[in-house]
Amino acid sequence: MSDQFLSVNDLQVEFKSGSIITKAVNGVSFNLNENENLGIVGESGSGKSVTATSVLRLIPNPPGKITGGEICFKGRNLLKLSNNEIRKIRGNDISMIFQDPSTSLNPVFKVGDQLVESIRTHNKTSKKEAKKKAIEMLDLVGIPAPDKRINMYPHEFSGGMRQRVMIAIALSCDPKLLIADEPTTALDVTVQAQILNLMKDLQDKLNMSIIMITHDLGVVWETCDKVLVMYAGRIVESGEVKDVYKNPLHPYTWGLLDSQITESQDSLDPLSTIPGTPPDLSYEIKGCPFVDRCPYAQGLCHEKTPELIEPTDGHAVACHFQTADQKLERREEAYFDGSSTRS
Repeated sequence: MSDQFLSVNDLQVEFKSGSIITKAVNGVSFNLNENENLGIVGESGSGKSVTATSVLRLIPNPPGKITGGEICFKGRNLLKLSNNEIRKIRGNDISMIFQDPSTSLNPVFKVGDQLVESIRTHNKTSKKEAKKKAIEMLDLVGIPAPDKRINMYPHEFSGGMRQRVMIAIALSCDPKLLIADEPTTALDVTVQAQILNLMKDLQDKLNMSIIMITHDLGVVWETCDKVLVMYAGRIVESGEVKDVYKNPLHPYTWGLLDSQITESQDSLDPLSTIPGTPPDLSYEIKGCPFVDRCPYAQGLCHEKTPELIEPTDGHAVACHFQTADQKLERREEAYFDGSSTRS
């Protein structure tokens, strides 16, 4: 068993509908260190959220089921814990922020009551002490007049403020790992930047690690240390953010980078797209999952699934021709060239 802060090894997750079994996550492995940020990117259905929610064993069963692998947190395999033991992990050690705060907050209870409930569920404390901590958390996440706002209902908050409340709830028990599932998707661009800056500031103050699930490659570039690129339930590329973005090796990663809007792009220029659609994971996939959409596919790609290996230190790719003598060459430079504010 790994002594890493978080180690996921050969994770397998399936969903069953009648006689149809969909392999949503197929052999995912990665490590996360303390005080480190990991971004997970990919199209909808690539397995990002399923991978992250598996860490807290939040996969609904039925129809979902974790069928294999290990998820080790501080030396303990979370998949072998009892229901009572995993409940003690949730909130106390690992917390999660979901994508839409409107569906996560109960509309008929005051924000303060929901914060207090979260605090008292995980800590033996009086209602008075929990309320004091709740006010402190609202203040920590930048909500003005927290002593008054604590008595307001979710509908009285803006979208950005509701997301701040969700962050306050997630951090109320001082977790060491925060999983953020598309935390800025429902927010406008200005508020997105505020929430991301808030999360970075809180990480520095609370010394926690973050797993960031997102479609937005720019968010990962600005906030994360490492990145996993997922496709069809598998990791196709991983490594340090700067290495992957400046020297992407997998054709799918190239397509994701090419599809980003850049400052130099003319507003009339068509956006680059990846042709085709992801494979149906309810069928067995022979060969590379990306083969039908890849302009570089050859015979071997149709016959054998490429393994995720590291051609360079720490930068791994699952592509037959990035590990053979004849390497694929990227057609254009990566858009993330160091001009960002990221150091």
